Amino acid sequence: MTDWTVNQTDLNQDMGNVGKLTEQEAYELAETLKQKLAEKQIPDSNQESLKQMVAGLGDDRGALRLTFAQSLGSVGEAAIPILCDALKNSPNVIIRRASAKTLNLIGSKKALPNLLEAFTTDEDPVVQGSSAGAMATIGIPAIESLLTILTQKDCSAFQVGLINLALSFIGSKVPDAFNQATKSDHPEIRIAALTVLAEQIQAKTNPRAEELLLEAFQDQNSEVRAEAVTMAGKTLESSDVHNTLTTMLQDQSAQVRKNTALSLMKMEAVESIEDIDNAISIETDEQVKAVMTVALNQLKRSLD
Repeated sequence: MTDWTVNQTDLNQDMGNVGKLTEQEAYELAETLKQKLAEKQIPDSNQESLKQMVAGLGDDRGALRLTFAQSLGSVGEAAIPILCDALKNSPNVIIRRASAKTLNLIGSKKALPNLLEAFTTDEDPVVQGSSAGAMATIGIPAIESLLTILTQKDCSAFQVGLINLALSFIGSKVPDAFNQATKSDHPEIRIAALTVLAEQIQAKTNPRAEELLLEAFQDQNSEVRAEAVTMAGKTLESSDVHNTLTTMLQDQSAQVRKNTALSLMKMEAVESIEDIDNAISIETDEQVKAVMTVALNQLKRSLD
């Protein structure tokens, strides 16, 4: 196993000298590597060979980049330091993108700090997406880092979406990994956990998912409650949740009341027509009343 710290100083000095292969050099090297891969041989992992393969990640030809990525992936953990250094320091965005994708192939938690840094600091959306994908592949060790990013004020909507995708991927592999996240002190984390639970309900992979989702109806944070009723509308049957969900039509949050009406409509919960009608009669927010009216009319039409 390669010691991360042993060669890091040399790598920092050498990264700027990775250079660029000529088209012919890249082609010839790729052909050699392709042959080794076909014969199930692991490419050389000395620094010069690694530098050449990383340089090949910047080639304009996608097929060649794939060969270099697969070759570095087959080298495994020995390639992590130079790939992480390229991810952080290469001025070539194609190399940074390919480095993140190659780290995804390796899937080692040793790369987690560098992937996290790339995700939060690299301005290229492909680098961010590939870094998130690599963290998803790493799995459970990446959960805490991904959830922590959600609590940061500068976390963009794009990053939130990538994190949710990564967490959903991890949740599909380790169903109970997010049960405790529903009790987090941070509402952003609780909301992310609900997204994972909703997918688990649909996939029937977590026996506690529905229970935890319904518990979120009572969350102290209105945004969490709003997400919970929305997820219920997407994943649960009205016959199973009707009585609990209709009580949310009286929630103190206007957004929760709107989301509840929309969820009942989506679930085609015709048994809730009277509940929605009663809620409209006492609703003081005109926007909420308008949404409830749309839901009510849609449900009535479904009876025709």
